[in-house]
Parts: sequence; structure tokens; C-alpha cells
Amino acid sequence: METIDVDRSDPEYRAWLKEAVRKVQADANRSADTHLLRFPLPEAWGIDLYLKDESTHPTGSLKHRLARSLFLYGLCNGWIRPGKPVIEASSGSTAVSEAYFAKLIGVPFIAVMPRTTSAEKCRLIEFHGGQCHFVDDSMKMYEESAVLAAETGGHYMDQFTYAERATDWRGNNNIAESIYQQLKLERYPEPAWIVATAGTGGTSATIARYVHYMQHDTMICVPDPENSCFFDGWTQGDPLASSDCGSRIEGIGRPRMEPSFVPGAIDRMMKVPDAASVAAVRALEKAIGRKAGGSTGTGLWSALRIVAEMVAEGRTGSIVTLLCDPGDRYLDKYYSDGWLAEQGLDITPYAETLDTFLETGVWPAR
Repeated sequence: METIDVDRSDPEYRAWLKEAVRKVQADANRSADTHLLRFPLPEAWGIDLYLKDESTHPTGSLKHRLARSLFLYGLCNGWIRPGKPVIEASSGSTAVSEAYFAKLIGVPFIAVMPRTTSAEKCRLIEFHGGQCHFVDDSMKMYEESAVLAAETGGHYMDQFTYAERATDWRGNNNIAESIYQQLKLERYPEPAWIVATAGTGGTSATIARYVHYMQHDTMICVPDPENSCFFDGWTQGDPLASSDCGSRIEGIGRPRMEPSFVPGAIDRMMKVPDAASVAAVRALEKAIGRKAGGSTGTGLWSALRIVAEMVAEGRTGSIVTLLCDPGDRYLDKYYSDGWLAEQGLDITPYAETLDTFLETGVWPAR
């Protein structure tokens, strides 16, 4: 329960609140929509694969949308207050975006994050005026964030609880509505599949709800990396599923079933080896000349698996997945052969699978 230490009717507070909301909404108003990029596939397959490039947001990731929604939600609920810090449990990208919005409205920001978070993300959080508070056990992020909020009188944003409810899933130019608008002139304007990875689960919930609300036939697939419990919780119908360690693919996968992950809204999940995710982002760079983060690779691997199924069955159509953030945040991880060796990850067989498939249209049996 939030401590009430502000008179909500105070004219000075109401003026601050109006100005803070205006600033956050103005950010959305001046930010152009993100691009829908085509991944090159043979024309004869009759399948179009797109990546929604969320790296072009002002803070460089898909989490910019979430952070904006969370700030509006917290402000309009009276939870974010003048001079009091906003605290978030985050593996990186959400914290970067929330630091940006905290600076925009003039409040302090503290990110509670695993010590293994990439150095570039930490630099970006500090660049936007935030502080990094590290924990050794990723399961301790939630508790530590709540403690810091209590000690400072600040607000624990709690993206893992509020992501699915803070975003307007019916439209309002959310990511789902944007995808359908951008596909209007394509040869397959209603995608057969949208592939969205899950960290909080807010994005997959938003897209799936919009699809059902608008009565589209699109199916939703959520790929899950190693060391994440979402796949087991979904397949077994177990809301208490858990994992003993954190995900190596930053931004997605969780050691517990998060409140914002909505299993009933999605149609399919796919477990993706971490080495396959890395192989896929490297294949993406070869295909379109762009580096992306590991979560993009997890989604791309799954999207290409679905393309292979459609080719084998003689079906045509379009598939959309997400380019979640840029690869320059992970040069010391997913683009480092030294890091791969330290982690015991061999991407060679997965890279060969992708090369074979893109050349022949046949997904190799392994």
C-alpha cells in the first residue's frame, strides 16, 4: 500500500501532475512510429517475414512503450510524487527507458538489477540520470525494490505486475494496432502469426488481446529462453512454476510466473536454446546488416521455425516478430566468442541449421 504524504487537492501538486503527464504524452506525440522491416526470404515460398523495429524508440528498445505506459499509470494513480524516487526491478532495458522518463518529469530513479546486466545498459541508465543498485540473486530484485521504496518514500513501479494493465490493449496506437496499420498495403495484410518474446509478458498480452478484440485470425506464439519458467508454467498450467536461475537472454524469460504474463491469451509457446538465439541474431546481421539483442534472436529463431512449417505444408502468409533492442548493448555478450566460450554455448549447429533452411527451404532434423 502506498503511503499517502501528498494532499491530492493541493494546487501545486495538481499543477505538477498536469505538467508531468503532458511531458510524457508529448514524448509519444513527437516520436514517429517504429519501422516494419522485411527479412529476405525466397519469393517462391510465398511467405513474408517482418521485424517490428522497436530499437528506433528514443531510448532504443521495445521497453520505451512500456515505460511510458507505466509512468502514465503511476502518475494518474497518484503513485509517482514530486521529488520522490521511482524504483524498478529490471534486467536493463526497462530501467533505461524508465530512467529517461524519470529525468523527463524531474524525479530520481533507481534500477534494481542483476550484477550480470550488460555494462552498456548500466551506462545508459546512468546517462539518463538513474542509479544502478545491484543484486547477486535475480529473485531478490522484487524484495529489494520494495525495501528501497519503503526506505525512500518512493514508488516501486513493479513492471512485472502492472505491465499488462498499464498498456491500452484495445488500440491507441499500441504496438499491435501499429503492426496491422503498417501491413495494410502488403500482400498478406493479416499476419498468420505474431511472435513476441516475454519478459513481463505485457507485450504478448497486449498483442493477443488486441487480436481477439479485433476478431483477427492471427495466432500468437511466445518463445521462451533457457532458465525461464514461462514455457513449463504454460504447458503444465502451473501458476507456481519456477526456475532456479536467471535467463542469459537479457530482457526475456523469468524465474517465476509473473503476474503480467497472461497464458490464456496466447496460442503457442516454443522453448529456444540460448545458442540458437545467438545464432539467429548473427544470421540477422548477415541478412539485413543490423545487430540486435538476444531476445530478438529468440523471436527470430521461432519465427523461422514457423516459416519452415508453413513451407513444408504449402501455406502462404505473413509473420511478424520483434526487433527488441540494438546489438551494440551486447557486444561483450552475444557478439563475443569469448563470452560464448565462458558460457559453454556452441552456436555452430544452430547457425548451420539456419543456413541450410534459408538455402533449401527445409529445416534439418537434428
